Amino acid sequence: MTVLTTQVAIIGGGPSGLLLSQLLNSAGVETVILERSTREHVLSRIRAGILEWGTVELLREAGVGARMDGEGIPHDGCYMTDDELMVHIDFKELTGKRVMVYGQTEVTRDLYQAQDAAGTTVLHGVSDVEIHDLDQTKSYVEFTHEGARKRLECLYVAGCDGFHGVSRKTIPAEKRREFERVYPFGWLGILSETPPVNDELIYSNSRHGFALASMRNANLVRYYVQVPLSDTVEDWSDQRFWDAFSRRIPSEAAAHLVTGPSIEKSIAPLRSFVSEPLRWGNLFLVGDSAHIVPPTGAKGLNLAASDVYYLYSALIDAVKGAGTTGIDAYSTRALARIWKAMRFSWQMTTMMHRFDGEDAFAEQMRKATLAHLATSEAARRDLAENYIGLPF
Repeated sequence: MTVLTTQVAIIGGGPSGLLLSQLLNSAGVETVILERSTREHVLSRIRAGILEWGTVELLREAGVGARMDGEGIPHDGCYMTDDELMVHIDFKELTGKRVMVYGQTEVTRDLYQAQDAAGTTVLHGVSDVEIHDLDQTKSYVEFTHEGARKRLECLYVAGCDGFHGVSRKTIPAEKRREFERVYPFGWLGILSETPPVNDELIYSNSRHGFALASMRNANLVRYYVQVPLSDTVEDWSDQRFWDAFSRRIPSEAAAHLVTGPSIEKSIAPLRSFVSEPLRWGNLFLVGDSAHIVPPTGAKGLNLAASDVYYLYSALIDAVKGAGTTGIDAYSTRALARIWKAMRFSWQMTTMMHRFDGEDAFAEQMRKATLAHLATSEAARRDLAENYIGLPF
């Protein structure tokens, strides 16, 4: 069996694993990244496009912010709507901060380039991963790569391998507490090379269902509509999508709608999920391996970035013999922020979506919430503070 050694083994080559590796490498800590998929597949995933300002600053700290700063689009606010009512949430005025429109795929691409330049070992096509000796001074990860069984010896393991990965399941079931809410609908999203209906995002609640108008750049939009979980992509022609989307956004925005062929179309189910604790011996869970949020609050990638923020300096201290205070506190610190983001994403989801079988009272509560936002600066500030990201 081939034996490799490193200081921190990172399972998962998505943005959280790559960002953690980049920050550790910059401090002189060795890493090896194990990724199940090909690089091409990782870079083909269409995911989030809104970066909290804390995430923007962390990417700059990691030395991967140049293209983001050149091509990303800073946003000072967004719109929350109820049929024809449009409520502007001015992030800059209310909080002094903003968000950045820059796709997760581009973040991942920047991180791959930086890791290649640093000479980090990133193994793709890894399978049958097993994590061992988490209660010992040193741990190891066994896996299959290029048809051969291999062993990676390390001090610590970072589980950045997503909801279906092996890391969380390595923690004994009786030691885990899992909290979940599955929502009875999904988001049908398309990419289209057309100009956006508005310079800022529009979260639209209407009698026809939810829609979101977002963008990647001045000629690439990412639009969504709420659909039943029973629907498939094949059920939705481009024309059906455009018809539904235009009905769900305010007429003021629909007047500026430019339609065109979709270049990507997919349906994402919505769920809220948290697994505790985030540490088990030498194993640390990061990102989707520990938590999933509905996309309504734009928190998925950003929550993974905050996990990385809490973990990377703690691992540097532990590896370099400066103490274990940071890694001992990691789970508690990260979970405190995770649950606040969960609350916000749940609140946004409840406020903006129609639920099957709901009564007339629920609809009136949504309308009252939007009306309150329209008239209360304090309510708008609370939403803005959560949207741009709570402090790390």
